[in-house]
Amino acid sequence: MDAFAVAVASGVALQTVTARQTFRLSWHFGLFQSLMPVLGWAGGFAVRDYFLRLGHWIAFALLLYIGVRTIREGFSHEDEDTCQDPTQGTRLIMLSVATSIDALAVGFSLAMLSVSIWLPSAVIGLVALVFTALGLHLGRLLGCATRMGHRAEILGGMVLLAIGGKILWQGL
Repeated sequence: MDAFAVAVASGVALQTVTARQTFRLSWHFGLFQSLMPVLGWAGGFAVRDYFLRLGHWIAFALLLYIGVRTIREGFSHEDEDTCQDPTQGTRLIMLSVATSIDALAVGFSLAMLSVSIWLPSAVIGLVALVFTALGLHLGRLLGCATRMGHRAEILGGMVLLAIGGKILWQGL
């Protein structure tokens, strides 16, 4: 659901979403959502306590950084209609990590239960991929319907901050 919410915010900010952008965001979110449980499962008990204690802080810090940066860019683009593309560069990687860090704990849990990770990981990745694509296009429709322009970037940054706060709250 975090990936879906970020995808909606990205779609609102972009307003025009290409097939390439849909593929990039969906692929990365699906890939990271799929790989994080595998990493958590492989890490098992050795680093379990470290990630369970700090995972929510890492996700919060990444989303805080991206959210504040997005809001700042939204205010600096008040005269323009262009928005930063969240489906490119380091922003894409940071969003992918931030929205999938909680899947690391899923991998740890499955390792403790001695459950195979491969099918759950594939299902998690596929669901994230589909919901990201749907969210991106839903956000595009909302952005076009409301004609928010640069304000969409500000709203998207606020959504990222809210998701980061939710992750931190749940982790404390």
